[in-house]
Amino acid sequence: MNAPLSLPQAAAKPAAAPVPTPFGLRIVVGLVGVLLAVLVAGFNENVTKVALADIRGAMGIGRDEGTWLLALYAAPSVCAMAFAPWFSVTFSLRRFTLAAIGAFMVLGLLSPLAPNLQCLMALRALQGLAGGALPPMLMTVALRFLPANIKLYGLAGYALTATFGPGLGTPLAAFWVEVVGWRWAFWQIMPLSLLALAAVSWGLPQDPLRLERFRQFDWLGLLLGFPALSMLVVGLVQGDRLDWFETPLICLLLGGGSVLLVLFLLNEWKHPLPFFKLQLLKLRNLSFALFVLGGVLFVLLGVISVPSAYLAQVQGYRPLQSAPVFLVVALPQLLALPLVAALCNLRWVDCRWVLACGLAMLAVACWLGAGLTSAWVREDFYLVQALQIFGQPMAVLPLLMLSTGSITPPDGPFASAWFNTIKGFAAVLAGGVLEALGTLRLHLHSTQLVDRLGNSPLLEEGAQLARRVHQQASVLASADLYLCLAVLAAALIIAIPFVPTRIYPPRAPS
Repeated sequence: MNAPLSLPQAAAKPAAAPVPTPFGLRIVVGLVGVLLAVLVAGFNENVTKVALADIRGAMGIGRDEGTWLLALYAAPSVCAMAFAPWFSVTFSLRRFTLAAIGAFMVLGLLSPLAPNLQCLMALRALQGLAGGALPPMLMTVALRFLPANIKLYGLAGYALTATFGPGLGTPLAAFWVEVVGWRWAFWQIMPLSLLALAAVSWGLPQDPLRLERFRQFDWLGLLLGFPALSMLVVGLVQGDRLDWFETPLICLLLGGGSVLLVLFLLNEWKHPLPFFKLQLLKLRNLSFALFVLGGVLFVLLGVISVPSAYLAQVQGYRPLQSAPVFLVVALPQLLALPLVAALCNLRWVDCRWVLACGLAMLAVACWLGAGLTSAWVREDFYLVQALQIFGQPMAVLPLLMLSTGSITPPDGPFASAWFNTIKGFAAVLAGGVLEALGTLRLHLHSTQLVDRLGNSPLLEEGAQLARRVHQQASVLASADLYLCLAVLAAALIIAIPFVPTRIYPPRAPS
């Protein structure tokens, strides 16, 4: 308790520590409730992507207007991940989580009933704010309430949101859209949200309100950080469609957002009760884990988006037909993550080498994927996906262990804000970079193929030839993206022997 006195936070009047809550069935139920809510929020992110064509048809809107639905959900979601931990401490973890689940559920119920596009955008933006507030709550519950000897299993539950959730979200949304109707893709959240609401209400203890924290509320941080993150996220989501820095709007969003972000971080360094505690970055393991987390999430998003785009563009698959490719990885996570947690919980196992093995498996999987051809169909991806069954949890869980192992309980909300904001922003950044890189390689291969055809005698009609050129260029671009993902996963391994220090699994005091 002496170390934090040298930090700016010491200026804040210390509050009484929460009364320790004995671990038991109620805590387990509460943790499962928060986990369900976070998974449902993750499923909901894919709704507008999968159902966009149906939404456009039902509301009579164009493609450009439809893309704003994606951006206006992602921006407040990332912002909520950054600021929610502060509010959860102030209003209490239980109250804040219940409010977020309730708002998320009501907004999801109303979204498909919106009378026009503007109303739907507003509802989705608010729902993104509520949904983005939930992942930090899951990490906070796991760090605060679980005994030391099973804390890794709680973190494994959090890891499900990065491995199990994204792989299951698209197939679920595709099922509701194609079998029942696009509105049910929004309403799928209702049963599990009600269950999560009941579980959290019964399982989590009630802390007292700490409204005195508003006396030192970081107003300037909120006014700088919220627009900074929003502008950066919207700029990344819309960048490829608007040709990046060739468009003044993207220059304003990315440039202005970057300036505001720098000012926000400077403010957080000096504020006595900040949203982000920059001093925590002095911890080598936390800084390393946050940096590598961004790269791992880049790879995890790529191994979903690349085969999905390939199967849709080259083979003409609908989202539901592509679902088995992702379920091959997603469903086994329910077994793989507890096994990896048990492995990392052994004292003689160094989690840094578990991380290295996981990254190596992801690199090999992507290297195999780089060999795809226009003859590949769904079944040809199964080997690539199978390597990720243990590769994904072995790459994610050690990062959670490294980042939280040296964090004291008072710093738990700050660590949660860092980890979840990086997690949310890295996913958006990866989407924007992969789109830009894919477009660049597609144009390059298209130009090269047309140049090679040159003066060759052609039997096909012009439209048929153009389709074949585009198809082959898409195959080559997908292979290039897989290769880039393989290089990134391999490169992340290089820093492991030099940067993080070894950390042992938590143990209950003797």
